[in-house]
Amino acid sequence: MNKPLVENCAICQLHADPAARERYEIRRSELWVLSHHTDPAPLPGWLLLDSLRHCSGPADFTAAEASDWVRAVCDASRLVKQITECERVYAIAFGEGAQHLHLHLIPRHLNEPASKAWAIADLYRDMDRGARASADPAVVAAMVQRCRSLISDPG
Repeated sequence: MNKPLVENCAICQLHADPAARERYEIRRSELWVLSHHTDPAPLPGWLLLDSLRHCSGPADFTAAEASDWVRAVCDASRLVKQITECERVYAIAFGEGAQHLHLHLIPRHLNEPASKAWAIADLYRDMDRGARASADPAVVAAMVQRCRSLISDPG
């Protein structure tokens, strides 16, 4: 199924941008796009699972999207755990910044207070205003490459 590009949608624009795809995209299927959070990334391993088709969330899923959603979230969450060695993965989707489904999959390290529950929002805000350093772009690039290699050779 092809999705029309919604010109004023930041997620649609990322999906169509060859440089962004090369830099951040991990996997693309007929339904979903899995990528690393763009720079500046709050944490290494902060992945995003987007609907390929422009839709605002599960209430707007097609039958195929609804049927495949749980598998896609489970696979992406397991990948976050594998690449970050975190103990938990938070899954958060608000859709206010871009009304195109993008599920944030956030690594939760139990020994990192900044990644605890709602503190993750403070971490994001602190990074956004320059009070906390973002993830090193070289670390993000290495993580994207590792994800791609794990997906292409899951053995």
